[in-house]
Amino acid sequence: MTPFAPHVYADRRRRAAAQAAHAGLDGLLVTPGPDMTYFLGHTPVTTERLTLMVVPAAAGTGQAVGTPDGGPDGIVQALAVVPRLEEHDLRLRAVGPVETVAWADGDDEHSAAARLLRAGGRYAVSDSAWALHVLGLQRALPGATFEPFTRALPMLRAVKSPEEVARMAAAGAAADAVFAEILRRPFAGRREAEVAADLEALLREHGHEQVDFTLVCAGPNGADPHHEPGQTVIREGDTVVLDFGGLADGYGSDTSRTVHVGEPTALEREVHDVVRAAQQAGVDAVRPGATCQDVDRAARRVIEDAGFGEHFIHRSGHGIGLTTHEPPYMVEGEERPVEPGMCFSVEPGVYLPERFGVRIEDIVVAFPQDLPGEARRLNVSSHELQIVG
Repeated sequence: MTPFAPHVYADRRRRAAAQAAHAGLDGLLVTPGPDMTYFLGHTPVTTERLTLMVVPAAAGTGQAVGTPDGGPDGIVQALAVVPRLEEHDLRLRAVGPVETVAWADGDDEHSAAARLLRAGGRYAVSDSAWALHVLGLQRALPGATFEPFTRALPMLRAVKSPEEVARMAAAGAAADAVFAEILRRPFAGRREAEVAADLEALLREHGHEQVDFTLVCAGPNGADPHHEPGQTVIREGDTVVLDFGGLADGYGSDTSRTVHVGEPTALEREVHDVVRAAQQAGVDAVRPGATCQDVDRAARRVIEDAGFGEHFIHRSGHGIGLTTHEPPYMVEGEERPVEPGMCFSVEPGVYLPERFGVRIEDIVVAFPQDLPGEARRLNVSSHELQIVG
């Protein structure tokens, strides 16, 4: 991932400290993974050795003992507890200065980290934190409580900056280019896994450093939304769901299109038309004042009105950014308002058991500067039912 300027990461820590204070937290405990990349521009390898970044809550909420205070501009400095053998590498690769507290093999690393925290404090911990380390911190600081980021601060990374949106737009354009190329490849007579391998190779050719999934779901397998491509041979007359994505320059792509091998039946065309209309309704629902559940409701209503409601068996969308699934989620019960800069999928589907499935998915960004009252699609490939050979 090409790093942003140092002030970007410092400002993220400042905003996170303010959010932590507003949520009544004493601070954030950030472990290797996307959260650490977000705050430091680098994440060390994840191992059984504890690496932990501490972001204290803004002043006035019982700031963590021993953590560096914000400077005159309110920027919270970076502080990481790190194995001594990885200390130099972290200092070298992190964007901007980072203060480290190193521990050596044989030390009690959880006690070392606990000395930086407040007894009886309340902390949010990265969702990807190992249970080994969360439980170790609980033993070392029994009066403290720990909550996952998704529960305590679900919107921490949800609103993207214009620079982040630009990277996501590039990732989306790359996925569109992959779809255009895969349409020119043969489907009939090939195994799902072979087409999936083509998708992976094409994603990498178009700039993805990481490929997270390449789903190819032929015929009845399309009724399983997360079917893993296998040895099923794609045949004439199959509806095929394609869902693929990964990370390009650190930010996610994720798109679904449904194709057909040869001429589709009337039912297959009908279902595809219904899903296409539902997907459009979901995108159209992204308006000022809308909530996340409004997007789900709009897409779901179209499918229910067409008589296929029981066959739409998942939420209508998920946030995307440094990972391909993250908050916010477009699902009933999520009353959080859609905010400018939120990036998420809109991906309704209909799945007819033992017959076929249809899904259409685009990533959208809410209320960008060029479309302040609606969503801009980051995927613009055709939604028509494409015929392949």
